[in-house]
Amino acid sequence: MTQERRRRAHAADDEADVVVVGSGFGGSVAAYRLAAGGHSVVVLERGKPYPPGSFARTPAAMARNFWDPSEGLHGLFDIWSFRGLEGVVSSGLGGGSLIYANVLLRKDEKWFVRESPLPGGGYENWPIGRADLDPHYAEVERMLGATPYPYRDTPKTTAMREAADRLGLRVSRPPLAVSFAADGEDPVPGTPLPEPAYGNLHGLPRETCRLTGECDLGCNFGAKNTLDHTYLSAARHHGADIRTRCEVRGFAPRPGGGYEVRYVVHDPAREGHRTPTGRLPLHRIRCRRLVLAAGAFGSTYLLLRNRSALPGIGSALGGRFSGNGDLLGLVLNATGGSAGSGPRNLASSTGPVITSAIRVGDALDGDGSTGRGYYVEDAGYPAFVDWLAEAAQVPGDLRRTARFVLRRLRSRLGGGPRSNISAALALLLGPAVFSGSSLPLLGMGRDVPDGRMSLRRGYLDVDWTTLTSRAYFERVRRTMADVAGALGGEFHDNPLWWSRRVITVHPLGGAPMGRHPAEGVCDAYGEVFGHPGLYVLDGAALPGPVGANPSLTIAACADRACTRILEQPRAPSAAASSPGPATTATGTGTATATAAASDGERPTSLSFTEEMKGYVALDVTDPEEGRALGRTRGQRLMFRLTITADDVDRFVADPRHQAAAAGHVECDVLGGRLPVEAGWFNLFTRDDDPSRRRMLYRLHLRDPGGTPLTLVGHKEVHDGPGFDVWSDTSTLYVRMLAGHVPEGGDAQAPVLAAGVIVILPADFARQLTSFRAAGPHPTRALASFGRLFLGELWDVYGSRLAPARERP
Repeated sequence: MTQERRRRAHAADDEADVVVVGSGFGGSVAAYRLAAGGHSVVVLERGKPYPPGSFARTPAAMARNFWDPSEGLHGLFDIWSFRGLEGVVSSGLGGGSLIYANVLLRKDEKWFVRESPLPGGGYENWPIGRADLDPHYAEVERMLGATPYPYRDTPKTTAMREAADRLGLRVSRPPLAVSFAADGEDPVPGTPLPEPAYGNLHGLPRETCRLTGECDLGCNFGAKNTLDHTYLSAARHHGADIRTRCEVRGFAPRPGGGYEVRYVVHDPAREGHRTPTGRLPLHRIRCRRLVLAAGAFGSTYLLLRNRSALPGIGSALGGRFSGNGDLLGLVLNATGGSAGSGPRNLASSTGPVITSAIRVGDALDGDGSTGRGYYVEDAGYPAFVDWLAEAAQVPGDLRRTARFVLRRLRSRLGGGPRSNISAALALLLGPAVFSGSSLPLLGMGRDVPDGRMSLRRGYLDVDWTTLTSRAYFERVRRTMADVAGALGGEFHDNPLWWSRRVITVHPLGGAPMGRHPAEGVCDAYGEVFGHPGLYVLDGAALPGPVGANPSLTIAACADRACTRILEQPRAPSAAASSPGPATTATGTGTATATAAASDGERPTSLSFTEEMKGYVALDVTDPEEGRALGRTRGQRLMFRLTITADDVDRFVADPRHQAAAAGHVECDVLGGRLPVEAGWFNLFTRDDDPSRRRMLYRLHLRDPGGTPLTLVGHKEVHDGPGFDVWSDTSTLYVRMLAGHVPEGGDAQAPVLAAGVIVILPADFARQLTSFRAAGPHPTRALASFGRLFLGELWDVYGSRLAPARERP
């Protein structure tokens, strides 16, 4: 079967050998390598394609160029804000390559650290080394057309070299994934580029770099060798099915092997219109292997939200977060360098964004350097930023405007003969000294990877600050200030640093590779420990900062993993596994029937709301152990349920005293808020011990990714030593089971988590005010419920409370 026929067949069946989530540096490489190796591949990318000419440039278009589909925004930039930093990533076919600055530097050989201690405990350890990646670095460089910046007369490039020479620092022109020249020709801006043998999925012409400094906004000329023009086009050529506007919400292992992936489709017709994400239908696709490549934020978020489907996943999940040491600084008012010299034109908007890299040594280099190493690179920008910068110089603008108006008034009122006003207009615009003599600097390097990602009320949260990396950041700032001084200018921090915050465009970690599950989430090839066929092949898998720009290292790691996959035997077909992991409970016997009473009178219903809170831990089966471990880790569990007996008389008469439960459960380690799809509550049940009663809870839930779960819990009402009626009736021992488990099936169901939750006094007070009865006899219903509740308690605890003479 040809690749094209296989692609169509699997698309029709919604099945593939491999599903790749995301189309950045890891996902695109995996899509191409595996498709070229004969696998059927489906790529699910949440964003839309951006052919040349489609990137936003006008203010109106830029205002909509952000990613938040719930608000109707389907744009390129996805901005995150956490307590210690801001993050900028992209959403589009080609992932981060659409907005990165093209640099393809290899990770320094000695920066692959082994068991390097971290200030807060633990260590950074890379289970791979430079020798493992070198052949894959070379292959990615070839595919992306790595080329140093070729022009010799660009002012900012010359300035960086001169500054480095004066400071005795090492400077280079790093390889860039940019086409500056057609094959075998000299570099000329705007020259048409030939189409590669694998074609181009956009079907539009491309040109060589026009040196406009717009790399970080998306290249409208196609000069950047982004992943859509390279790896993804090649993947499609080999039969990969590339689906855009498809956002993955969840996944789960399938019995017998493979995975089911659930995703929503963002309708282009809804762009510009608010669309609550919960209302989008879920689509499903089966696969033998699943590659998560949605970026450090995206892949970690998916793993955290679907953790209940991945029992035993490493405790390192969420750990080793790093911003790759990103720090932005500014050189302002550069001069010629000599006393009395005028402003120096750095022309920051000419050229690609980055043309030069200054490397500052690391203590690991063994050459006498100290501290943690880093790079300082020039960071150009589009020409319109020059206009914005000049417009912000209000005093100079006002003075020039006033002079222009006065000259025109004198000319008009005095009847002057001169009609040419070119010089006056030039004076009005001014010399543009501020923008011409300014240059942003981008630092990146080996910050301390001690951040942790988790869920906070269902949203991604990052616990990371600059505190443990303060010495590193101060070194970077000093070097930037030295560069500014060498250029006769002034160094200024970006405003975020005033509050000791940074903005990163290189988030890393969250699902780090390691040597074993206690150290990492995945192994040195990105395969998740304990979950064969599940891979993390993006920045999330890196166990620490790269130091240099990380895109090349991410791509090389993915290339290495794909080589390993292609060497392995083919996994069994996803279709061979049995359907769905969940069993759905049917009726378990209920006293909540809505049928009318036998005399034809409408029954009276009763309801109340209960809220309980506590702690839970994954991969334990004992609730007490789960509570202790969950409290240590800060892993909270709560629910808010409305219990309803549709017919109070039948509820009281039924020995099981069963009612319906509705509401939600909240637990960040299980993905956030989990709505109750069906729930049952038994007020008191009896067994062979007449002195004991149990209150039972069974809640069918579904995590945010669509994986079914069941919360089962019981309150143990038993007359033990001491006065324990309050603790017995307010303490719920819970376990979380895989699937929708019917009554009687608990013993066979896998236990995902366990813990204990309790009713707090304040919540109990609110619960007492929540009782409601509706129907012909509300007062009688409340009294009947009260007699049942108090009567059962008396049966259990009455012997302790009764006077001695009344005891048998």
